[in-house]
Amino acid sequence: MAGLRRVAERHGATAAQVALAWVLAQGPHVVPVPGTKKERWAVQNAGAAGLRLTHEDFAEISALPPVRDSWA
Repeated sequence: MAGLRRVAERHGATAAQVALAWVLAQGPHVVPVPGTKKERWAVQNAGAAGLRLTHEDFAEISALPPVRDSWA
């Protein structure tokens, strides 16, 4: 998560917005479906659509270690 936070700080965004922006950048065939219980988080998530990640951002995200102990 620290890696996503570094990218997020550079853009004035949240780590969740960076993650969603990354998913959106994978192409029109991939659609993120974030779940939330709070309207404010839904609004915050929608901000990911306007986030433009750079080549450097994608390289940094790609270099992050895989998630451990996740349910995925």
